Amino acid sequence: MEPIIRPAKPEDKPFIEEIAKLTWEGEDYLGRVFENWLRDGNFYVLELEGKVVGTTKLTILPDKVGWLEGLRVHPNYQKHGFGRLLHNFMLKKGKELAEKGVINALEFSTYFLNKESIAMAKKEGFKVVKRYYIVGKPVKDVRPSKPSDSTINSLEELEYMEYIPVGWKFIHRVLEALEWLRKKAIVKECNETKFMIPKDSESAFVPFHLSKEYVSKILPCMVHEALSENQKYIETMVPEERKEVLESLRELGFEIWDNCKEPNVLVFRKEF
Repeated sequence: MEPIIRPAKPEDKPFIEEIAKLTWEGEDYLGRVFENWLRDGNFYVLELEGKVVGTTKLTILPDKVGWLEGLRVHPNYQKHGFGRLLHNFMLKKGKELAEKGVINALEFSTYFLNKESIAMAKKEGFKVVKRYYIVGKPVKDVRPSKPSDSTINSLEELEYMEYIPVGWKFIHRVLEALEWLRKKAIVKECNETKFMIPKDSESAFVPFHLSKEYVSKILPCMVHEALSENQKYIETMVPEERKEVLESLRELGFEIWDNCKEPNVLVFRKEF
């Protein structure tokens, strides 16, 4: 039987949760975002002989960006071309949305070791437009402190230029991004400093500023939020152009994933 790609349905959740449990050592976020993605739309599954064995999602972001995410294939069904099948389907979907004027480009992010996806993307005309270091720190050696709820009043509060990291999504710094952040990110305040956490995706923390002094102030509050979600690490993205802060973050206990000398998170873009 040939595989089919179709919109996700509520009854697909057990299959999605099974894939999530077998991805990233069981720390995949797909199970948590399933209902939100159903409501949002452009959420698809690959079905083979009545079983969902793959997923993919296109999310509309500010500045008419179609963000590709959630591409997964069940480990038992990998190496059969299903990942490429889903990828090609989303390229076609992106082109359709571009023709309707809904988006003007596709973007996605990936880890530098994801060689297969990177090669596939470059072949399809995607280009790297931004690079980041992802850094992490164990929560065990910091005394937690509960933050207060807050909000973002202006994009000027954020030091990030061009792209604003929100988990593994990267949002164009345009006027409409402010309203998007108010809807899609949780903002916390601690010692007169702020940080964000994505509401419904990968949970990398976003300090409003990246200086050692600023991060040290919010560190106990980020630890509190991580522990409340049973997370063992705090992770955050550092733009390539802020490479100079990496050493001061090391002094706070942060380490670059895989001890990379070069940025290890890549943002790709394909324009229509």
